[in-house]
Amino acid sequence: MPPSYLTPEGHQKLQDELEYLRTTKRLEVAERLHEAMEGGELIEDAEYEAAKNEQAFIEGRIQELERLLANCRIIQETGKMDTVQIAAKVTIQENGNDPETYTIVGPVEANPRDGKISNESPLGQALLNHRAGDTVTVEAPSGSFTVNIVKVR
Repeated sequence: MPPSYLTPEGHQKLQDELEYLRTTKRLEVAERLHEAMEGGELIEDAEYEAAKNEQAFIEGRIQELERLLANCRIIQETGKMDTVQIAAKVTIQENGNDPETYTIVGPVEANPRDGKISNESPLGQALLNHRAGDTVTVEAPSGSFTVNIVKVR
């Protein structure tokens, strides 16, 4: 499994989620299962089935988080960057539209609404290793487009 790139904040967020699932959420679901089992007919009990499904989801998510955290590399901002790399903040402008600023992160943390794009996304891949002032063509599923890199930090 290739390493996941995480910011310190993203790493902490995943650790917090893992801790919550291991402690609080597991206990809640165990209590729901216990109550449903005491309720009578298990074969027809929708609450029991829902709790079993939730338990399976939680255990799967715990395993996923453990794998991610075991194979992650924490990326640090190193101050001013000359080229676009993971952890860089990059301001781009497309065809006279307003400039947009994104932080390049690993796919686990990507959330374009929060200004975080994956280094594996078409835009993220196209921007990597370029400098402020460069014009970059992005090959996206909906077609190619061009952006200008205004600033890298």
